Amino acid sequence: MATKHKGLREREGYWHYRIVLKGHPEYSGSTGLAATTQNVKAALKIRNDRLEQIAAGISKTSKPIAFPEAAGQFMAWCEMEYRSKPNTWKRIKGSLSSMVEFWTDRDVASLRPRDTEDYKTHRRSIHGVQDVTLHNDLCNLSLFNKYAKKQGWTNVDLLEEVGIPSGDDAVRMHILNADEEDKYFALAAQRSRDLHDVGRLMLEQGCRPEEIRSLPQSAINLPARTFQILGGKTKAARRTLNLTTASVAILEKRITGEKWVFPSSRKPGRHVGTLQTIHDNICRDAGVSFVLYDLRHTFATRFAEENPDPYQLAAILGHSGLRCVMKYVHVQQEHMKRGMERFEAARNRKKLRVVGE
Repeated sequence: MATKHKGLREREGYWHYRIVLKGHPEYSGSTGLAATTQNVKAALKIRNDRLEQIAAGISKTSKPIAFPEAAGQFMAWCEMEYRSKPNTWKRIKGSLSSMVEFWTDRDVASLRPRDTEDYKTHRRSIHGVQDVTLHNDLCNLSLFNKYAKKQGWTNVDLLEEVGIPSGDDAVRMHILNADEEDKYFALAAQRSRDLHDVGRLMLEQGCRPEEIRSLPQSAINLPARTFQILGGKTKAARRTLNLTTASVAILEKRITGEKWVFPSSRKPGRHVGTLQTIHDNICRDAGVSFVLYDLRHTFATRFAEENPDPYQLAAILGHSGLRCVMKYVHVQQEHMKRGMERFEAARNRKKLRVVGE
């Protein structure tokens, strides 16, 4: 067994450093070196380098704060900032919870990019997370880092030169085919009128689930075949949409003079809440697998296949730019071929007109 050395201790076969500064929580972490006598000198150097980093970080920040406390304040801010996007808030909370567990005895000012690399190793080796989850974790750490800088807790970029796994698979979409659509809505019609109608309106109009669930009846104009999305953090999210014939048929049955198109049966005066549980049950019994948000993805893909104008799709989806739109669109090779054929035909017509003139 390796002997003890000041500032070092053995944990699971590796040297870990321990630093105690007056007025601050204990700082500790792995050196990444096996706990052997030969590695003591190198481990102490790592410990002393970390001591210098911590001291420098503390001297440059006016608000020393333990990571768990800082994370708590950040999550409280996120809960309010993303109150219209509960799924986003839940993902951030999940990521920060794992960081609090890992950095429970660390001060924000002491953290460095090397600590982020240690966190990555921890998440992969201990929790066994996939790259998709780790990608989201690090994106949420970046959000925390920006918040911490504004609060004066740190001046360090925790992701500087840190390798972030690809986010190509981070947006896990499933585009429904006709058979899946029929099975799902057939069962939804029997079990939950609210879920059936919310889902159909998402598939017809491309809205987010919360935009449909919280739709006030005053936002519907059936004679004009339009409705308004009044909420949303950006100007693009607040928009007027044209109703399809199928959507009109659904809404005609729901315009009753109440406040909400989808009033809650459990909480008078409020709109219906999450439909996740009944959605999951119907998916299981219908033999299909997708998240409710995939109905929006399916609308976007179908619209893009018939209409090549991405700006129209961005406006309908409530996005301010094309970058966000492209993650919803899966254009098939055949549709790209037809697009090129239309492009070539248009250019040929223009050439004929020029010659004829």
